[in-house]
Amino acid sequence: MKSSDGMAIGELAERFGLATHVLRHWESMGLLDPGRRAGGQRAYGQADLERVALILMGKEAGFTLRELSVLLSAPSPMEHRDVLRHHVEELERRISRARAAKELIEHALDCPYSFAECEHAREQITARIPSAGER
Repeated sequence: MKSSDGMAIGELAERFGLATHVLRHWESMGLLDPGRRAGGQRAYGQADLERVALILMGKEAGFTLRELSVLLSAPSPMEHRDVLRHHVEELERRISRARAAKELIEHALDCPYSFAECEHAREQITARIPSAGER
């Protein structure tokens, strides 16, 4: 167990705009391993600040906490190229869906026709209807 005179959990949580229970949860998942003060109180240092920043960056990139646990369990996340490649593929799918949604909304904003009369909208709706037996 590490020993430290670093900041308390409330200070760290406030610094990142997080609730303290979030940090405790991350600790229970093995994502954080804070030092302890004499009374057993958590004490966070610079390495913990960097770790929280890294976890938040990973979450912003769309990784789950379980995926982050796998990635951060190795000396370098690059040791888990399979996880990273899979995530890039998932991001590409999400980007494609978001781009299509954006185009549909932009079309709706510029379209002079009502929704029921818009040929583009009708094509999009028809394309989303699964054939009998699909699914």
